[in-house]
Amino acid sequence: MTAMTPGSNLPLPTGRVTVEVAAPVRLDVSGLLLTADGKVRSDDDFIFYNQPQGPGVTHRSGGGTPPDAIVVDTAAVPPGIEKIVVTASPDAAGQTFQGIEPTATLRNADDGSVIATFTPPQLGAETALVVMEIYLRGGAWKARAVGQGYANGLAGIATDFGVTVEEQPAAPVAIPPQPTAPAAAPPMPSAPPADPRLAAPAPPTPAVPPAPTPVGSGKVNLDKGRVSLRKNETVSLVKAGRPLLTQVKMGLGWEPAYGGRDIDLDASVIAYGPERNHLDSCYFGKLSILNGAIKHSGDNLTGEGAGDDEVIVVDLGRIPAEATGLVFTVNSFSGQKFTEVAKAYCRLIDAASGEELVRFDLTGAEPQTGVLMAKLVRQFSGEWEMTALGTFAKSRTVRGMVKPGAEAL
Repeated sequence: MTAMTPGSNLPLPTGRVTVEVAAPVRLDVSGLLLTADGKVRSDDDFIFYNQPQGPGVTHRSGGGTPPDAIVVDTAAVPPGIEKIVVTASPDAAGQTFQGIEPTATLRNADDGSVIATFTPPQLGAETALVVMEIYLRGGAWKARAVGQGYANGLAGIATDFGVTVEEQPAAPVAIPPQPTAPAAAPPMPSAPPADPRLAAPAPPTPAVPPAPTPVGSGKVNLDKGRVSLRKNETVSLVKAGRPLLTQVKMGLGWEPAYGGRDIDLDASVIAYGPERNHLDSCYFGKLSILNGAIKHSGDNLTGEGAGDDEVIVVDLGRIPAEATGLVFTVNSFSGQKFTEVAKAYCRLIDAASGEELVRFDLTGAEPQTGVLMAKLVRQFSGEWEMTALGTFAKSRTVRGMVKPGAEAL
C-alpha cells in the first residue's frame, strides 16, 4: 500500500478500481469524465448519487453511511475520455473542510485490496475538493493524488470542467494545492444545471444546499429523490402525486463527546393533537405508542458505532386521526451539552427499501441539553410534511420537551 502526497502518481495494477472518500462528516462524492481538453462532453459525464451510472464510471453509495465511492472500469471508458476526476464536498450546506481530513482510498474493485491512500493536507476554507484522478498516459492508466480545493463549492469545480450551472457564477475560487498538484482549469459559460446542487445564486440570495432537490423555493416533494434539509425548511412526503402512506424510519445518530467521553443521547417522538395537545411520547422508557404506529428501537448509551444510534419506526398509514403532529427530539440524559457532541443528525428512511428520503444534519450547536430535531405535520389533504427544526431547549428528558415541541408545531 502506498501513502500518496499531492501531485504523486502510480500505475494502476488492475483495470477496475474504486476510489472511496471518507471523512468524519457525510460527503457527496462525484466523478467527472474528461476529454483531452479537460472538459466533460456533456452533463451526462457528471456521475453522482442522482445520476449514478456513466460509461465505465459508477457512483457507489454508502447507503447513508460513509464512505461513498466512484468505481472506474478502465476497459469500459469510451474513446476520447482521458481522465476521471473524483471530487468530494461536505453534504451539509456551507460546511468547509476546516478540521475535517478526508481520506481517499484507492482499491482493487475486484477483491477490495488497498492500492494507495491519500489525505489532502492543510485544508481550511474549502467547500469542495478535487481529491484524485484516474488518467490515461502513454496507453496506460494511472492514479494521481490532487488535493485541489475550491472555496465556492461544487459549482466552482463543475464550472471548471464544463458542467452547466443555472446562472453564471463568479470566477471559481480555487485554493491552490501543493506546488506539485495540477492547476485548476478556467471557467466555462453557464446553462441550466444537471444537478440543483450546482446552482450559484446571485447575492444576497442564500446558497442552494448541496442536494439533488432544492429546498426553500416552493413546495418540495420526493419526486426527484433525496432531499437535504436546512433549519426551518420543509419537504412534503409525497411521491408521484400520492402521499407516502407507508412505514418510514427516523434514524438519529451522533458521535461520542469531544475528548473521547461517552455521551448518552435519547431520541424521542412526541405526538400531538390538532390543538397542540400532548397525546403521548415514545422514548426509551415507552417503546411503543399510538397502538404500535410508532415504535422505538431502544436506548443507546454511548453513540459508539457507525450508522444510526437510535431508530424510531413510524407507520404513517396507522397514525390515528387524532394525532396530527409528531415532534422528534434528542436529549442529553448524561447532562453534556450539544456543543460537546461531535455531530448529530436525523434522517428519514423508507422502511421497505432502505432508501434515505430526507436528511438533516444539525449544525451550529448551542450549549443546551435538548434539541427539537424535526417535526412531521399532517395536512388537511392527508399528506405529511417534514420540517427541520434545530431548536434547542434546556431539558435532559423528553418530559421537558413537550411544551417547546407544542410551540414548534
